[in-house]
Amino acid sequence: ITGPEVVKTVTHEEVSFDELGGARTHSTKSGVAHLTCENDIDALMRARTLFDYLPLSNSEKPPRRYTSDTRNRFDASMDKLVPEDPNVPYDMHDVITKLVDDGDYYEIMPKYAQNIIIAFARLEGRTVGVVGNQPMCSAGCLDIDASVKAARFVRFCDAFSIPIITLVDVPGFLPGVDQEHNGIIRHGAKLLYAYAEATVPKLTVITRKAYGGAYDVMASKHLRGDINLAWPSAEIAVMGAKGAVEIIFRGGSQETQAREVEKYEQLFANPLTAARRGYIDEIIKPSTTRLRLCQELDALYHKKLANPPKKHGNIPL
Repeated sequence: ITGPEVVKTVTHEEVSFDELGGARTHSTKSGVAHLTCENDIDALMRARTLFDYLPLSNSEKPPRRYTSDTRNRFDASMDKLVPEDPNVPYDMHDVITKLVDDGDYYEIMPKYAQNIIIAFARLEGRTVGVVGNQPMCSAGCLDIDASVKAARFVRFCDAFSIPIITLVDVPGFLPGVDQEHNGIIRHGAKLLYAYAEATVPKLTVITRKAYGGAYDVMASKHLRGDINLAWPSAEIAVMGAKGAVEIIFRGGSQETQAREVEKYEQLFANPLTAARRGYIDEIIKPSTTRLRLCQELDALYHKKLANPPKKHGNIPL
C-alpha cells in the first residue's frame, strides 16, 4: 500500500521493497498473490492453463476434455498410502496425484497456508475443485489462513458450477493464543459458510482423522455434503483418544488412562460409528476411490439445489 520510505517515516521500521510487498511476501505471508511466475511468458502460460479448467461464464457447465485415463484405473499403492501409525504424516499431494486424470492438477496458492491444498483437476475429463488437508504441514490442522484460503476457493468453485472434492485428514483447529485473539472462530466460520451455501456437487473422502469442529467444517453431511465416503483408516470423533481421556479421566492413574485410551480407540478410531449414524455413506477401499468419485459425479451431474431467496448472504467477513 505504501513504500519503505513512508513506513520508515510513520513507524520507524526499515524494510526493503521486496520484504514489504514483493512477490515472495505476497505469495507466502499475506496471501495477496495466488501464484508467482518466473517471467511474463511463464505467467501467460500459467493463465492459459488455468482458463482451460474454467467455463466461459457462470451460466455454462465447466469444460470436459478427452482423456484416456478411465475411471477403472485401480492403484493398489493407495491401499498402503496412509501409515498405520496415526501420528506419522503422509503427503496429500500423493493422494491427489493418484486420483485425478493423468496425475495432473493445477494447485492454487501452493506457498501460502500450506496446511491445506486447493487445486483444479479433472476426473474423466470433468473439471473439479479439490480441497485437501495436508498432514505434512501443522498435521493438517485448520488455522486462520487455511480457513480463508479454502473458503474463497470453495466459493469460486460454487460460482462457476465446478464440483468440489474434499479430502479430509484434520485433527482439529490449530490451538493457541495467537489464533484465538485473531479470530479463528470468525475466520473458521467462513469456510463453514462457504461449504454450507455451495449448491454444486460436494463429494467428501475422509482418509484418516476427522476430529471435532474441523471435521464438521470440511464438507461433512451436516453442511449438505452429497456423498461422504471414508477409508478404513478414518477416525471420526470429537477429538483424539489421548486428549479426550486426559479430560474425562483427569486425575486418574496411568493404568486407568491407558485402559480408557484403548477403549476410546476401539470405539472411535474407525468410521463404523459415524457410518451407523448416517454421517458416512460408505466405507471404501482407497484403491476404488477414483471409480467411486467418477460414479458419484455422474449421479450428481444434473443436481439442482436452490438457496432461499434473498439479496445476499451474510458471510462472517
